[in-house]
Amino acid sequence: MSRKEAPRPGLLKAALAGRMTNAEGASALGISVRQFQRLKHRFRATGVASVSHGLRGRPSNRRVPVALRAQITRLMRTTYERFNDVHFTEKLREVHRLPVSRASVRRLRVALGMPAQRPRRAPPHRSRRPRAGAIGHLVQVDGSPFAWLEDRGPAFTLLGAIDDATSQVLALWPRPHEDLHGYTTLLEHMCRAHGLPLALYGDRLNVFARNDRHWSVDEQLAGTQTPTHFGRMLADLGIGFIAAQSPQAKGRIERLWATLQDRLVSELRLRGVVTVGGVIAFLPEYMADHNRRFAAPAADHPTVWRPAPRDLPRLLSCRYTRMVARDNTVTLGPRVVQLPPRGRGRSWAGRRVDVRELLDGHLLVFADGVLLARQAAPADFQLAPRQARRANDHRRAAHPAPAPAPRPVTPPPAAPRKPAPRRPAASHPWLVSLRRHIALKKLRKTPLTRG
Repeated sequence: MSRKEAPRPGLLKAALAGRMTNAEGASALGISVRQFQRLKHRFRATGVASVSHGLRGRPSNRRVPVALRAQITRLMRTTYERFNDVHFTEKLREVHRLPVSRASVRRLRVALGMPAQRPRRAPPHRSRRPRAGAIGHLVQVDGSPFAWLEDRGPAFTLLGAIDDATSQVLALWPRPHEDLHGYTTLLEHMCRAHGLPLALYGDRLNVFARNDRHWSVDEQLAGTQTPTHFGRMLADLGIGFIAAQSPQAKGRIERLWATLQDRLVSELRLRGVVTVGGVIAFLPEYMADHNRRFAAPAADHPTVWRPAPRDLPRLLSCRYTRMVARDNTVTLGPRVVQLPPRGRGRSWAGRRVDVRELLDGHLLVFADGVLLARQAAPADFQLAPRQARRANDHRRAAHPAPAPAPRPVTPPPAAPRKPAPRRPAASHPWLVSLRRHIALKKLRKTPLTRG
């Protein structure tokens, strides 16, 4: 008997005994008078059993057919193993054309004793941060190291960018780890596909912002630290950067990782993807489907995307200042660029030039904004910050100093010996006095004899 049906027997007995009218009983149960009268007749005939609903214990007319239940169970255990309930229901409707609800899928999974892929739990209390007003106003970027290919392929970190106003996935790119090359590639794909946003929102990774406490003399005089290479790229593109103080502050992209670690992993398993190249080829298709399902409309209809500049490859580069060597070469790490002669055959030696290392590996040398030389990319190039070098390092690289001769190894000095204790001479006054004292003591102890 349900909680709704529990007060009915007492009221029906009171009505049959004449202690209350039908209208009062119907008002107490919240039903009509005619329904209360029908309950009285059934109660008088069959007793308490008439209070329960007549269909209780009988199978529902809207239950899932046995054949359909067997088909869903087979797919749940084979093709769509470890899919969550909502994702599995979508596949049943879109791929297999099976009209089934999420609740039915959940009941079948519970009946099979299979655990939920994403258990429900009460979220902690947090204050909601309102979305950005327009598309392109704020973009959140982050990386997620995860076994995206499970045990079929290598583990990697997936870098992503999501629009804060609509939760639209703007770009995804796999990398071995979070580094400058990966985030620069992500920024390039986003700028070419959508445009330039007003600001990026990320964590305090050393790729984005300086997180050290060292200040050079020039930085102290300027009152600000020199930005990172990625920060300089954003400054050239007119894109601001906001550093989050906690993972919860960038909750939209953190929720995106929770979704991708469930849905994207299942989709890659379904298609049998085993390489990073296969992941790159599948990501555009997945992003289109993901945005169709989960993207929300923006509060303001006009977008604030700005078109990407024509010299975008030059702006997405690492910049260095180098001094030209006497042989008119510029050295950047292991790379050496030969400069052509100046006008009238003059030399560039001793001149400071700007060197840019592009994302594709090309090396450009500029002087007063004029391109002097270009060098092609080496094999397997990865854009990474290079350590600062002094102005005369090119001379050391061109004419390395000879290695110093090895010094002879000398054994450690022996521990000094303790000097032997000095004994005073026999004629020392203290010894003479001591011997005289001992002799007198013996004389006093010797008894006198009479002759």
